[in-house]
Amino acid sequence: MKSVELSCKVNGRPVSLPVEPDTMLVDFLRGHLGLTGTKTGCREGECGTCTVLLDGMPVNSCILPALKAAGREITTIEGLARPDGSLDDIQEAFMDAGAIQCGYCSPGMMLTAKSLLEKNPNPSEDEIKHALSGVLCRCTGYRKIVQAVRDASCRK
Repeated sequence: MKSVELSCKVNGRPVSLPVEPDTMLVDFLRGHLGLTGTKTGCREGECGTCTVLLDGMPVNSCILPALKAAGREITTIEGLARPDGSLDDIQEAFMDAGAIQCGYCSPGMMLTAKSLLEKNPNPSEDEIKHALSGVLCRCTGYRKIVQAVRDASCRK
């Protein structure tokens, strides 16, 4: 296959690199850009550990061809912190609530929660659970995660 130039923004910075047409976004982020905070889980779009924001919306990067991100803005967990390096409210809330155990789902959870709070700054518990339903966690039982999102909503 012939490589194609992919130009987009990743964590606010312009990126332009050649990729194979069948490269998935998760592989572009991890392999080409070294952004290993985006995890690879099922490679079927079921577990959500690979979730990133594409133009502010959560997507499963393991099933999205990288070329679909051309001209768009991608945010990974590495880009969630503020420009001065301080943590985003959702990152602080996850730490404060103890919502991180093994940490494998945490990037996808945080990015999904960030997108939710951008659209709805004061979501109900049901809205939080619905928004997070695409990211599976095997460790926490979700209670602390839901609490972290509620706490983050109060910080706005």
